[in-house]
Order: sequence, then C-alpha cells, then structure tokens
Amino acid sequence: MQLKHLKTLLTPQEGAVKVTCMAWAPNSSRLAVCSVDRVVLLYDEHGERRDKFSTKPIDAKYGKQSYVVKDMAFSPDSTKIAIGQSDNIIFVYRIGEEWGDKKAICNKFVQTSSVTCLLWPAEHAIVFGLVEGKVRLANTQTNKSSTIYGTESAVVSLASNVSGQGILSGHADGTVVRYFFGSGESQGKLFVHPVPPYALAWGANSIMVGGCDRKIVAYGKEGNVLQTFDYSRDRTEKELTTAATSPSGQSVVFGSYNRLRVFNWAPRRGLWDEAKPKEIPNLYTITALAWKKDGSRLCVGTLCGGVEQFDCCLRRSIYKNKFEMTYVGPSQVIVRNLSSGTRVVLKSQYGYEIEEVKIMGSDRYLVAHTSDTLLLGDLLTNKLSEVAWPGSGGNEKFFFENETVCMIFNAGELSLVEYENNQILGSVRTEFMNPHLISVRLNERKQKGVEDNKKLAYLIDLKTIAIVDLSGGYNLGTLNHDSRIDWLELNETGRKLLYRDKKLQLHLYDIESAIKTTLLSFCSYVQWVPGSDVVVAQNRANLCVWYNIDSPESTTMFPLRGDVVDLVRADGKTDVTVSEGIGTSSYTLDEGLIEFGTAVDDGDYDRATAFLETLDLLPETEAMWKTLSKLSLEAGQLHIAERCFAALGDVSTVRFLHQTNTIADQVSQDTGGDGSGHYQVQARLALLDKNFKLAEMYYLEQNATDEAIEMYQQLHMWEECIAVAEAKAHPELDALRLNYYRWLTETSQDEMAGEMKEREGDYQGAISLYLKAGLPAKAARLAISQPDITSSSDVVNRITAALIKGEFFERAGDLYDMIGNKQRALECYRKGNTFRKAVELSRVSFPSEVVRLEEAWGDHLVQQKQMDAAINHFIEAGSSMKAMEAAIAARQWKKAVHLLELQEDQSFGKYYLKIAQHYASVQDYQVAERLFVKGGHIKDAIDMYTLCGRWEEAHKLAEECMSADQVSALYLSRAQDLEREGKYKEAERLFAAVKQPDLSITMYKKKRLFEDMIRLVARHHPDLLKETHLHLAKELEGEARMVEAEHHYLEAEEWKAAVHMYRAGDMWEEAYRVAKGHGGPGAQKQVAYLWARSLGGEAAVKLLNKFSLTDYAIDFASDNCSFDFAFELARLANKQKVPEIHLKHAMYLEDEGKFQEAESEFIKAGKPKEAVLMYEHNQDWAGAQRVAECHDPDSVGEVLVGQAKSCFDQKDFQKAEAFLLRAQRPQLAVQYYKDAGMWSDAMRLCKEYLPSKLALLQEEYDSEAAKQGPRGTEGLVEQAQKWEQSGEFTRAVECYLRVKESSNAALTEKCWMKAAELSIKFLSRERAAEVVRDVGPCLAKLRKYSTAAELYLNVELVKEAIDVFMEGEEWNKAKRVAKELEPRYEAYVDQKYKEHLKNHGKVDSLVGVDVMAALDMYVERGQWEKCVETASKQNFKILHKYVALYATHLIREGDAQSALSLYVTHGAPPNPQNFNIYKRLFLDLLNLSGGPEGYRMWADLRNLLLLLCENISKSSEANSPSHEEFETMLLIAHYCATRCAAKGMDQLVHARTHLSISLLRHTELLAADKAFYEAGLACRAVGWENMAFIFLNHFLDLADGIDEGTLDTLDHSDFQETDIPFEVPVPSKLHVSEAQREEIRDWVLAVSMDQRVEQVLPRDERDTYEASLLATSTGIRSLPCVITGYPVLRNKMDFKAPGKASNKDDWNKFLMATKTTHSPECQDVLTFISQWCGGLPASSFSFH
Repeated sequence: MQLKHLKTLLTPQEGAVKVTCMAWAPNSSRLAVCSVDRVVLLYDEHGERRDKFSTKPIDAKYGKQSYVVKDMAFSPDSTKIAIGQSDNIIFVYRIGEEWGDKKAICNKFVQTSSVTCLLWPAEHAIVFGLVEGKVRLANTQTNKSSTIYGTESAVVSLASNVSGQGILSGHADGTVVRYFFGSGESQGKLFVHPVPPYALAWGANSIMVGGCDRKIVAYGKEGNVLQTFDYSRDRTEKELTTAATSPSGQSVVFGSYNRLRVFNWAPRRGLWDEAKPKEIPNLYTITALAWKKDGSRLCVGTLCGGVEQFDCCLRRSIYKNKFEMTYVGPSQVIVRNLSSGTRVVLKSQYGYEIEEVKIMGSDRYLVAHTSDTLLLGDLLTNKLSEVAWPGSGGNEKFFFENETVCMIFNAGELSLVEYENNQILGSVRTEFMNPHLISVRLNERKQKGVEDNKKLAYLIDLKTIAIVDLSGGYNLGTLNHDSRIDWLELNETGRKLLYRDKKLQLHLYDIESAIKTTLLSFCSYVQWVPGSDVVVAQNRANLCVWYNIDSPESTTMFPLRGDVVDLVRADGKTDVTVSEGIGTSSYTLDEGLIEFGTAVDDGDYDRATAFLETLDLLPETEAMWKTLSKLSLEAGQLHIAERCFAALGDVSTVRFLHQTNTIADQVSQDTGGDGSGHYQVQARLALLDKNFKLAEMYYLEQNATDEAIEMYQQLHMWEECIAVAEAKAHPELDALRLNYYRWLTETSQDEMAGEMKEREGDYQGAISLYLKAGLPAKAARLAISQPDITSSSDVVNRITAALIKGEFFERAGDLYDMIGNKQRALECYRKGNTFRKAVELSRVSFPSEVVRLEEAWGDHLVQQKQMDAAINHFIEAGSSMKAMEAAIAARQWKKAVHLLELQEDQSFGKYYLKIAQHYASVQDYQVAERLFVKGGHIKDAIDMYTLCGRWEEAHKLAEECMSADQVSALYLSRAQDLEREGKYKEAERLFAAVKQPDLSITMYKKKRLFEDMIRLVARHHPDLLKETHLHLAKELEGEARMVEAEHHYLEAEEWKAAVHMYRAGDMWEEAYRVAKGHGGPGAQKQVAYLWARSLGGEAAVKLLNKFSLTDYAIDFASDNCSFDFAFELARLANKQKVPEIHLKHAMYLEDEGKFQEAESEFIKAGKPKEAVLMYEHNQDWAGAQRVAECHDPDSVGEVLVGQAKSCFDQKDFQKAEAFLLRAQRPQLAVQYYKDAGMWSDAMRLCKEYLPSKLALLQEEYDSEAAKQGPRGTEGLVEQAQKWEQSGEFTRAVECYLRVKESSNAALTEKCWMKAAELSIKFLSRERAAEVVRDVGPCLAKLRKYSTAAELYLNVELVKEAIDVFMEGEEWNKAKRVAKELEPRYEAYVDQKYKEHLKNHGKVDSLVGVDVMAALDMYVERGQWEKCVETASKQNFKILHKYVALYATHLIREGDAQSALSLYVTHGAPPNPQNFNIYKRLFLDLLNLSGGPEGYRMWADLRNLLLLLCENISKSSEANSPSHEEFETMLLIAHYCATRCAAKGMDQLVHARTHLSISLLRHTELLAADKAFYEAGLACRAVGWENMAFIFLNHFLDLADGIDEGTLDTLDHSDFQETDIPFEVPVPSKLHVSEAQREEIRDWVLAVSMDQRVEQVLPRDERDTYEASLLATSTGIRSLPCVITGYPVLRNKMDFKAPGKASNKDDWNKFLMATKTTHSPECQDVLTFISQWCGGLPASSFSFH
C-alpha cells in the first residue's frame, strides 16, 4: 500500500483546532468532517466542499460551548449522519440525497453519560460507547436504545469487522471486548492491552492495537499475540492516537505525530508487513482517520484542524487506453472508465488476491481471477459476482451475448453465472460452444404465480436439446430431432423453444405440453420479438410473423426483396431491417398485435381487449380472441370473456355470460363486494364448463335445492334431478317422477318409460312399452322372469312374434320351450344357430336329428371361423373330409396327422403337402420330411432343408432321390428364387454349395449390398479387392452417397480420391477430416488451404486461424502462383507478409516475361534492386537505368558498369570507357583494358585518373612481359642494363629483380646478384637491405645458401645470414658467425639445432644435446623401453617420471600386468601424483582372473604394495587416508596371493574358504558380484551350505541390480551386524557368464526349498557373525588373522610388527602344509609374512 498526497481539504490553523472526527459515506460520494467548532463540513468525492451544517446541544440553554462532537457515522444508505456528543446525546440528521437538501434531526437518543465513539454497521442500528463503560445499540426505527453489554471502564474506541457483523470495543483499562450481532465466533472479553487502546483496528485476519506506549500489537482471532512492532526507542515517535482499516481489511494505517504507519497483510506468511512510514513534517498529531469505502482515498485530520487527502493504491495500470485499474488492496481493484469517468469497485468477498483483471465483451464486462474464485461484473449495470472457481489454467472461454448471465466454457463444461449472484447458476456438460446453440432466460418477463423463472436450453449432441430449470436444478425435458440443429432460442418466459435444423426447417416446441410443431421450411432468419412472444422469420422471399404463437397455424406473411438482417423494437414500434443489395429497407410490424401478447402475459386483459378492438376479424385476431376468452374465463374476468365470445360470434355463450354478469353485478350492487364469487355465478361457470356435479355442489352448499333441480330440469337431466330430490326428500318428488314419465312418453323414449314401469311393478305395462319401443328381448326377459305372464298365450304370441320378426330366435325358442312347444322351439333354435340347445333338445325329443344337427353345427362353426370347435362336431357327424379341413384350418396339426393316418382314401393325399409345410415352419423337420416323402413332394423337402441351412440333410435327400446335375440345377434355381424373395444369405449358401461364389457376388452387387459383396470378394478374389472398393466408391460417389463412398475409397487406399470427392461436393469439413486422418500433416494443410480458398475473405482467414495455418496458406498460395488469394489473406491476417508476396509475384512475372508488371511488384516489395537486376539480365539498360535512378540510386553505378561490360563485349571500347567514368569506376576501365591486352590505353587511363596506381600497373605490365617467356626476360635485362648505364640504379635494380626466368636459373641468379651489388654500392643502406632481403630467400630457393649469407653479411643482417646457413644445414658456419659476430644468437642456433634433430628423428644425436627432449621424443614415438633405459641412466626423479608415463600407457592399453612388472623392476616411489596410478593398477589387476601364473601376479602386487607402504610411512604422506587405503590394498593383495598359494591343497581348503569370506569385507574395492560368487562357491565346496546359500543369493541380487544399473533396492538384511559394507559401487558388468549365473540360480532355488538349511550366518562366542572383526555387542574390533583374515579371538599368536596376529591353529596348519608339500608359493607367502610382520614367531619352521 502506497500513500500519495493529493490535496489539502482543510487548511491547518496556527493553534489547536482539533479535527475530532471524520466519516466517509458508504456510497463513497460524501466525506463529513467535524472539528472542535462543532460544524459538520460535507465534501464530495473529489475533495470539494459542497455543504455544511451546525450541530446542536442537548438543550439550547447550555449554549454552543457546552459540548464537543466525539464521533459520527453515515447510515448504510448514505442519507443520514449520526453524531455522538459529549453532552450525553446522539442526534441523527437527515441530510438527503442531493447537495443543499434541508438538514433535519430525525432521531435523538439521550444517554446517562458522555458518548465517546460510535458506529453505524447496519440499517436502523447505531452502536456507541459511553464514558461509563457501556456499549449500547440505538434503533432508529423505534427511536429507542438498549445496552448490549456493560463494563467498569470507559469505552475509548470502537471498530467493526469488514462484514459489519461484529464489533470490538476498547476500554480505558486496556480491555478489548468482541461482540457479534448474529451467531458467530466466541464473544466477550478478548484480551487486555497494556495501555488504553485508542488506536483500534479490526483487519480481515487479525486485530491491531496501538496506544501511548508507542507499540503496535497484532492479536489473533482468539486474543493471542501474533506480532509486536515496538517504536518506544524511536525518539521521534510519539503516542499512537488513531487507526483505520481499509475496506478490504488487508491494510491498516496508524496515525501519530507527523507520521502515518502503514501495515499490509501478507496472506502467504500469515503476518503483517510494515511499509515505509509516511513522514509529514509539521503535520502535528493526527486525531482522525477516514478511509473511503472503495479504498482509494484516505483522509487525515490533525490537531491543528487540517484535513489532508491521500491516494491509496498498490499499483495502477492502463488497460487498452480505455480503463484505469487502481489496485487499492490485494483483493480490491477500482476500474475507472477514462472516457466517461464512471467507476466500479471490484472486490473479493473472501479476501483473495486479485491476480488479473480483463475487460471483455465490447468493453462492458469485467473478468478477474483469484487463486480460488472468479469475479465477473457488468460495468453498465454495476452488477458484480464472485463464484468459486478453482484453478483451471486460464483456459476458459467467456461469452457475453446474454446481458444477464455470463456463459463460461471450460473443459467441455458450460457454467452460467448470473450477475450480482455469488453462486454458479448451473453447470452442464456440452461440447457446443456456439452461443446460438445455447439459450438462457432469467426472469425477463414477470408471470403470474412464478417468482423465479430461470431456464436454459442447450445441445447435448448435434440432434438433442436439453431444457433445464436452473432455479429448481432439474431437467424439464429432452428433445430429440432427426436432423442436425444449428440454432435455438427460448422465449422470454421460458415456455416455448424455437429451433432450426440444417435443413432450414423451423420448429416450435411447447415445453409444458411437450408438443413439437413445424413452423416453416427454408428458414434463413428467425427471432423472437423482444418483450413479447411474437416470432419473425424469413422463408425465401417472404417475411413470416406469428403474432399468436399459441396458434402456429395462424401466420401473417409479407413479400420481401432481400434478406432480413436485424429486428429492432424501440419507441413503441418494431421494425424488421431488410438488406436489398445496395441499400436497406424497414418493415414495421403491427405493434397492437405484439402488445396483445405482452398484455396477456402480463395479465392485463383490459389492455389486450383494447388492442383487439382496433383490429379486423382476421384468422390471426380470431385466434387471439379465443386465447383471450379462455384466459379471461380462467381469471374470472367475465365481462372480458363476454366481449371475446361476442367478437367470435358465439351468441349462446354470450347470452349465458350476460345473464351471469347480470347476477354478479346485482350481487355486487346489493352487497358491495365482488359478485363473481357468488354461488350462482360460480355454479353457472361450472355449468358453462359442463361440470354439472360442481354446479350441483355450489347449489347444495347454499341449500338451493330447487335451483339445482331446476338446473337439471332445464338440461332434461331427470335422473340427476330425481336423485337430488330423493336425497333432499323434496316434497315434489312424485310430481317430478310423473313429469319425468310424461316427458319420456312425449319424447317417445318408451324404453326408459318401460324401465320406469318395471321398477314400479307394472310388468304388463312395461312389456307393452318394451314391445312398442321395438325391444322384444327385454319383454321376453321380463316374461320369462315372471311365470304369471307366460300363462297368457296372447302375451306370449305377441312376444314371440316380435322376437321372430326381430330375429331373436334363441329367445323365441326359450319361450316356446318354456310353454312346451318343442317343435317350434327346435325350429327357432336352428334358425338362430343355437345348436347346443337344439342338440340337447333333439337328444331328448328328436334323436334322429342329432347327426344332421352336429354336421350343421360344424358347418356353422366353420362359417364363424371357430375351426377348433368344428372338428369334433364333424367327427361326431362322421364327415372325415370336413374334419380334416377344419383341423388344418384350426392349425390342429397333430389331430390332422392323426386323421390323415387313419384314412386309406387316396383323395386325402393332397393334405400331405400343407401339413408337411407346417411342420417345416415349426422346425420339426423329421415329421415334415416323412410327410413330404409320403406325399411325393421330395423337392419341397430339399427346399425345406436348404432354407433352414441343414445342407447335409438336403444333400442326403437330394442324392438319394436326384442326380448331380439335377441337384446343381435345383440349387441354382432355388438360390435364384431365394434371391427374388430377398433371402440373400440363404441364396449365398446355395451358390456356395454348388461352388458358384461369383453368382453370389453378382447377386449382392445387383442388390447393392456392398458389404456382403466386399466380404465375398475378399474371401474368393483377394487380388481384386482394392479394385472392387474403388469401383464401388466411384459408383456411390455418383449416387451422392458420400460417407459410403469414403469408406470404400479408404479401403482401396485412395484417400486422395475421397478428399477430391468431398471437395467436388463442397463438403470441406469432411475433406479436411479425411486428409487429417489419412493423408498426414501435408495433405491436411493442403486441404485446409483449398477450403479457405473456396471461402475467401474473412471466412478464409477465420478458418486458417482456427487451424493455425495462416502463414502456411499465404506461403503456399504465393508459391503456387495464387497471388490474388495470397494478397487477400495477407492483408486480412498478416500484413507483414505482403512485401514477400509482392516479391514472389514479381519473380513469377519476370519468368513470364512481363517485365513492366514485374518491375511494379518488385518496387511494391521494397526490392527495386531486383528490378534493376531483372532489366540488366535482359540487357534492357534503359529500364535498369530508369528504375535505379527513381528507386535505388545506389544501383546506378552498377547499371553503368553493366552497360560498360556489355560494350566491352561488343568491342565498343570508347562507349564502355565513358560509362565507367560516369560510374566513377576508372579502375574497372583499366582492368578491362588490361584484360583486353590494351596496355597503352590502360596506362593512359591510369596516368590520367589513377596516378597513384601507375607504378603498380607498370609492374603488372612487366610481369606480363616476363610471362611471355625469354623474349620478355631479355627485354627486362636490356632495360635494366640501360637504366644501369644511365645511372638510374634504383630502376635498374627493380628491372633486375623482375627477372624470374625459371628455365634459365643462371640468368636469374646473375640478375639478382647484379641487383644486390648495385643496391649495396649505389643505393641507401636501408634500400640495400630491402633488396638483399628480397634476393636472399630467392637464392636460398636456388640452394645458393653461402651466396645468400654473404649478401646478408654485406648489409649486416647477421640473423638472416645465420638463418640461411641453418636452412642449408651448415650448422658449423652458423655457429661460427653467431659466435664471432652476434654471441647472443648462439643459444638460438643451439635451439634450432635441437629442433632439427627432433624433426629429423635423430634422437641418438639429440641425447647428447638435450636428454629431456630426447626422452620426450622416445615417448612420442612409443619407444618406451628405450625411454626407460635412457631415463634410468639419469637421476631417480627423471626415471620415475617416465616410468609413471609408461605405466599409465600400459594401463590404458589394458596391460596392467606389464605395468606391475615395470614397478616391480623400478620400485614404487611415494609420490602423491602416482597414487592414482597405483590405485588404478590395483583395481585392474583385481578384475583379472588368476591362472597358473596368478600367484606370481598377486605376489608381485603384494610385494609392490608393501614396498609402497614402507616408502609412504617414511614420507610426509604417512598415516594419511591414502596411506590407509594402500594398507587395505596390501591386505587384499596378501589375501588373494595366499588364497592362490593354497589352491589345490586339501590341507588348506578351509583357510582358502576363510580368505574368500574375509575378502567380502572389502567389496568397496573388490567387484562385489565376483567376491560373493567366489565366497559362495568356496563355502559350497566345503559343505557350508548356510553361508553358501546367503552369499550366492546375494550374488543373484547383485546381478539383477547390475542389469538394472542400480543397487538401491538391494536387500542387506542378511548382513546386519556384520562388517560387510552395504554401500558398494555398481560393477560395470557381471564378472561371471550367463550360464554360471543360471547354474547358481538353480542351486539357490533348490536349497531354498530344503528345510534343513538355515538361512542365517554362523555366530561365534561373541554372539557375532564369525567372520566379522567388529563385535556388535561390545564394539571391540579384533585383529584379522594374517593367514585366513578371520578375527583372532583365542590361541592368538602375535608378530613383532604391531597390529599383526594369527590364529595359532591356522598358522600351524599353514606351516604344516608348507612343510609337507614343499610348495614354493606357500614358502613365498611365509617369506612375505616375515618381511611384513617383522619376522616369524619363534616356533616357525625354516624353509630353504
């Protein structure tokens, strides 16, 4: 935070005029200042004083001097100021919203003690502190105050947190109390400060307190001390009087004497950082601080009455030269529009640091990121949002097409953020980021009963729309379409969705009813009219308008002559702008019709009626009247409904509604209330809606039974009327029934009258009415149920006659049967086909008729299609043929087969085929085959098996019954039949059965089943597969089946043809996709280029930018001579490329011979030089000259030179010379004359224009003359002699020196000598020396060394003379001259002599001159033996220098043994520079295998190391780390030598094994894998399987680690508490073969399965691994045995040398073995031990 002084608001006075308090309004528009004069001054936000008013005492009688203003605060709405006074009162002044408004006291709160400080954190709530220690709350709404809490100490300060939900009070005794208004953190006494906390500030993360002790302390949220800033030792610092917190809580300012201290919160460290304090001389004590609410200004009030204003910011920046960004805190930025001056305060509510602010969307919308949130804002409406937004890498894409919501796309997810809402409105997954494919509507038009209307429509995929209710968070529906959707939009209420597909069809979807309607085809433009549900769309040359979208069939159309480009609704009218080519025109829509829809949506039906009244009755307005009538009825606005039905011409409804409205109006008049709620009105409305029960309920609820009965009577609903009367026991019930009967008879409703008589028991009357009504069945039913009636034959005859007339034969039969007339009954039953009753009657009364009745019954059932039932009746009648047909028709196949098998008549053979076909269809092939064969239908049987794919049975049957040709013919014929029937798979199988796959291929091709065709071609003709694919692709392309054609092109590996196909069809996206997927980057780029070229203009640039191919396309176009397209792209996308294209165009034009156009392009490309060169190349010198003079003056000379060269080529020398002189290039003219052999002209021109070069030209001429052979040389000699005779010795010398005749060396030497003599005699000493220096080397070349030397000596050039003698190898003469004339050159001669010997390999001679040089030469030549031999004759130091070099050479060559022999021969000096050689030698020898001569190598190495260690112990390197390392190497070499000596000796097999085990403790030097391998094998050889297993298992782990290149994962658990090292170097390679490794692996695996082997190392009496020198329990290190390396524990045998000992048993065994075997190696070991250990023990043996 930086403070910068802006201006002085109030000039300080000479004396103490303390500014007691200051306050900024929450809207940042006003600053209030009050000093001891008790006048409140009001300033605007720019610091200009605009107003003031005086405060008042609690009582006027006390006077103005009776109080001071202690504190003041603005109300949250910035229209009031609360002022706390020392005379125990708080006044609240209303100051208004404008400057100059009248000031009035609106509240006052009298207290019992003086007010000390106050805050106004929330509406109607003023918090203040009193001297008596209480903190109280004043409610401006109730004008009452109450105590929040009380203390015993005066309140000296108050502070609120950033949110205003909590307060702190500081008291005189240092106590700080915290209080929260809502449920928050713990509250109460927080901490006690050492001094009164006058300066109290509550930041976002901690509390800061200052006071008179000159310390500032930061406390945590629970009162713990976080930081202390101590200024008590600063003598310039005084008490801290006041403090202020920035609005964000991130900064705190403390005021003291002449100083402001600024503290900034560091969120990452969780501490306060102190900025550089602001020192202000002569400011005096700061008494008040006020921070502007937007954080940009800090005002400071002083003891002397001054008020200073400071600018507060962290940094400022200018964005796009349009906006100023002021960072007033890490989490707060003020964005100011530089043109309008408007400001927006962008603040993170969570205190996060704002990282970046961008202004997007036509400079209207703010976007800012913090670490965890995203801030969005609308600069126009000043609506800001902050939503949680974890880091996304900055890959979001923002769309601001909707003014109420920001759409954010990130990683396939769409998030919606509503401005001024701090929660993400909704998130959905979609891949379609085009704003035209997303529609959001947020409360854009208010609807009745809908508080929060937020809807979203978006694409799930290209053909599916999802509609979401954002308020409820649920899916309203999913709409699937059969074509790709390219535009969609919801209406403003979110109830209707318009969308358009790729076929340009416009559809409407009603979300509530889920009904989809197609509105328009060939729709090129569509839009909702703002503020309404009217739709405007264009169909080709028509403008279509739907004024009432609820009636989509009602469309208003206008003819158009252009394309709709915009729709504007403003100033009470709606215009459609149409582009008509050159200009535009407007079509005005009917605003009345538009307003109708808006009025309906707003529920203003009166306004809607008024609009409709002005319109003619057209189909559109009729639909609107219908809509309005329905809505007004639902809303109960009956007068409007009456008017609507009147407009529609529905007279009956109008009359009914008029009567209803009359009732309602009368009720309203009588009661004064709303008559529409009266029961009669409600009942009539229910009646209008045909809801009679509801109307009845309304009447009966009001006990209006008569009205309900009257309603039903009017509707002739007598039954409901009588039911109501019965329910209410109405006295007129009988009369109602009588009226009902009378009405029925009058209206000829005899049936209902008969039912009424029947209910009353008048059966005769009922029968009469039933017969009258033509219902004899009802009459018969009643007669049968009443036996009394059947006794009357008249009644029965009447009924039966009526029944027979009405063909109710069964009823008539029943009636006849009932009265005993069986014959008539049977006749009636037969006529009525009531065979069951007829048969039953016949069985009893007429048995002979039963068979005929059964057959007739069967025939009747067949007619009725009841085949199943007919079978048994035919069988009963003995009619087998009819039974068979009925069984087949009834699909009773088993019964049919049974019947067929029982028949012997041949006429039944025709049924075999039909029944067999059935069994074939149900796949009962055996039965079907039997029936086919039995019936003689063999071909059908074969077809059956063929169709079902049972080829074996078909073949078997065919072969049994047919010949091969017949089978083939049958199959082919059947296959063709199957082909015609569309059964291609079956046909294919038949073709395959007769080995005719080509017929299958032809079939599939003919039927255009290309996949099957390709499958067969791949199987039977793979060589034709690609050709077939290509043929199909071309055919499909011709049919415009692009996707299928593409597939076949790609299968034929002809992707280029697929690309060409799509290009030809203008399907560039598909062409690009194919090229990208199959053609590689080059093809992909080329297709993108061609696509862009087909688009042209900005569309091409956008496309190429999308693919990042703009530069490529420009280069490609220009390289392929498409210059117009290249220019177009470059001008739109990359203007820097334009000159390059001009250049390429120019070069193309030049190649085409269009030189004028090429010249123009070269100049546009900024390359006039190229145009000049073009003209030069074509010999158009005039053009070249013109271009050069106009555009490239530097090239003019070159053009002239070119012209001159051309003239020289044409032998026009004069013109050429003129051109070159114009070009100021005379030297070139001279050169051309020289080249042409025109030396006279050359000399002339040179003398005239280049006199300084005349001599040089003369020399060239002379040289040229010399080149002409003897003739030229003779001329030079003659010329020289002439010069000599004439006394021109200088020229004579020059002429003699020019003679260089290679063929006449004597003449040349003579001339040179003559030149030298003349120069010595006649020329100056210096010139003579120059001549001799020139002549001397030439004579040396002629091997005239003595002559040359004499000349040098004649001019006192001693060194040159010596050099000549040395060059001629006349070393004695050279030494003599040096000795006699210049002794200082003697060393020089000696040095040159040495170099000569070196260079000529005369080393033997060099030894006598320079031994070191000779030795170095031996080294260079690789003559190491000679070198060492010669060095050995020198001193010890020289010898070992070359021994070391020789040893290094041998080691590099891999011959470590020779290097060892070298040191064995010459000794090992303790030179530190040799230590690395010794170490490398030791390591290389370790890796060698010990053969028969192995012991000698180890013995030599051991002896060498012993000698080295003895030498080191006598040198300055004694006891150094190197010394210890060599001692270890000596020990290893001794162990290896001893192990080699014991090899093959059975007595020492355990000693040899011990030595291998002991060597494991030195694997930091030894190769670890080799050491463990050898130790494991040794242990296995002596039967120590425990140790063998552990060592060899570890060897395998090491081998695996070597393969992996690391030993980090190695398991060392077996070697814990041993002295075997864990950290060992990784060997570069495995020291054993792969076969040996596998053999060990097999052995280890076998042993691991053996339970007898304990996989642990053996321990000794120390409870330590027996080979470990270090005891783990005691830490004591034992000495190693000099024979075995094992620790010496008991039976110890010491040697004279300290630290050397042996196990007595091992020592004796070794001595005994040596004695018995007389092994020279063992004797040598003992000799070494004697030397190493200072002699052998007394009991040792001697060996000779």
